[in-house]
Amino acid sequence: MTPPPARPGATGRDPGLQPERTRLAWRRTTLTGAVIAVLAAKSALHGGPSVAGVTAAALCAMLWLALLALAHRRIRALTASRPSALTPRTATTAVLCTVALAVCGAVLVF
Repeated sequence: MTPPPARPGATGRDPGLQPERTRLAWRRTTLTGAVIAVLAAKSALHGGPSVAGVTAAALCAMLWLALLALAHRRIRALTASRPSALTPRTATTAVLCTVALAVCGAVLVF
């Protein structure tokens, strides 16, 4: 299927699928974080709750909420005709939340 011809004088961005793929990637990332948070809570409560387990599970939940907020903000930004670039601060925060979720999950497993 060929894309529709551009209107004369149109200065909008290319209507390709890249923004949709990016939105889907953010959604997959938040879904993965949700699974990690749920498994962390399950692991923390398995065999009786402990202070360390509940603390790690609560930290996982907070990290997931932070990642969810970042992803939602980025998904909203992608709806603009000219979305702004992802700032280094936002990218760094998303990476740190993801790594911290993995570390909390590993702590609960071992």
